[in-house]
Amino acid sequence: MKTNSAIGVAMGALLLVAGPATASDITSKSWIPDEPSFDIQKASIKRDGQSLVFRMDVAKAAGASTPKAIGRLKGADVYSYVWPTSFDPSAVGFSRKAGILAFAATSHPDFDDTPLYDGDPKNDGRKWHSHWVVLNKTKECGPSGLKVRDIKKGEKVDLPKTWPGLPILIDSPGWHPNFTKTSVEIRVPFEKSVKLQGVSFDGVTSALRVNANAHVPLLCVSAVFDVASGNLSLPGRID
Repeated sequence: MKTNSAIGVAMGALLLVAGPATASDITSKSWIPDEPSFDIQKASIKRDGQSLVFRMDVAKAAGASTPKAIGRLKGADVYSYVWPTSFDPSAVGFSRKAGILAFAATSHPDFDDTPLYDGDPKNDGRKWHSHWVVLNKTKECGPSGLKVRDIKKGEKVDLPKTWPGLPILIDSPGWHPNFTKTSVEIRVPFEKSVKLQGVSFDGVTSALRVNANAHVPLLCVSAVFDVASGNLSLPGRID
């Protein structure tokens, strides 16, 4: 898959400083002709009562590209459509100020961290499914500079009820992504106490990789395919 190290560096640097929220969606000006399923045309998060509808429009073939299975967890790849946000992680059950809260649709055929879909007892990780993740900056993850935050041995952290048991800040809420030929959309309900209006966001397509030794950091952002804003300034705003 195509990577963009310059955008990856910008992602690591700019995720920590959200820019002014100015629009309810983000129209992408970038163009990735050889990766149409990850070429973002527009990213949006729309409010519907106390639910949010996460949507990403791409050039074509949304969801068609998935990682090649390698038959093991160590070194396994994850492909993702991601919405980084300015939500505090406590909005979905993680500890306050734990890092950058992002929502994602992911596919990873080599491990299962999902609830059972449609009663299928087999590995559901290969199917596109949803996650909340908390991202932190780290030099250990190379050019992207980002990882899903690890849970250190003995560390006490708040976790959502649907945490899948991995030693990282990840949640598997079970909300189903819906795909068309050019889009992915997921409806997510929130607790009444969570304020939705005014939250900033961006759109990213990326790959992550499990550490080849399955040690900390366990899951790094290994490639950034596209960024809706071009610079991870989180210009979108939930109205």
